Amino acid sequence: MLYIVGLGLGDERDITLRGLDCVRKCHKVYIEAYTSLLSFGLASNGLSKLEELYGKEVVVADREMVEEKADQMLQEAQESDVGFLVVGDPFGATTHSDIVVRARQMGVKVKVIHNASVMNAIGACGLQLYRYGETVSIPFFTETWRPDSFYEKIKNSRQLGLHTLCLLDIRVKEPTIESLCRGKKVYEPPRFMTINTAIDQILEVEAARGESVYNEDTLCVGIARLGSDSQKIVAGPMKDLREVDFGDPLHCLVIAGETHDMEGQMLDFYRISK
Repeated sequence: MLYIVGLGLGDERDITLRGLDCVRKCHKVYIEAYTSLLSFGLASNGLSKLEELYGKEVVVADREMVEEKADQMLQEAQESDVGFLVVGDPFGATTHSDIVVRARQMGVKVKVIHNASVMNAIGACGLQLYRYGETVSIPFFTETWRPDSFYEKIKNSRQLGLHTLCLLDIRVKEPTIESLCRGKKVYEPPRFMTINTAIDQILEVEAARGESVYNEDTLCVGIARLGSDSQKIVAGPMKDLREVDFGDPLHCLVIAGETHDMEGQMLDFYRISK
């Protein structure tokens, strides 16, 4: 059996009891470490916390392992119980759906244990979940690559008065272009996009497109470390949020659509003080 276990958003204790039971009976346990991260990260001390609670050695599965060498894990699951731990909920990233498909094609039984993810915990900011449009991803811009496909999705949602959840780029163990050209991978330092950078990029795209979908006075909510004890939520116009220090990752941003009274009352708890 391949157990795909959601870990939730905070720390090692957010695993469900069902998830913990599954992990403890697995012969081998992996943790996916590039679509998200727990509040304490996966440095040696963070990993030891996981292993102490779960009673198992945990192998960190980076992007290359998950995307290129997942068959090794699936072959192991043909012979014994294997756990694959995912921050948030197992289906919060398309990569994990791909693993389920590949497993079933190989005849591997799969059991999924769900948990909280940014997709539902974002309701903590006060904007109600059923009033969100399509979720978008904001990638890091480079000198030669400045994608703006998210703009049309934000536009469509705002025309319907809906909120937009923006998931911000995470770059972990990304090879440099120069090293790929030489044929020997050298990796960039980990980078996690901040709300401040996301707003700068979003406003840059609006300036280039000029369709008045949003502007620096548009109401947004910035959320850092959602689900952790140090969670930070701040609501205000883009121009004010870009000046806030949200601290450590992970960050996400909500561009508010039309709000009703209850949403407004909730946002009042988080508005930037004048």
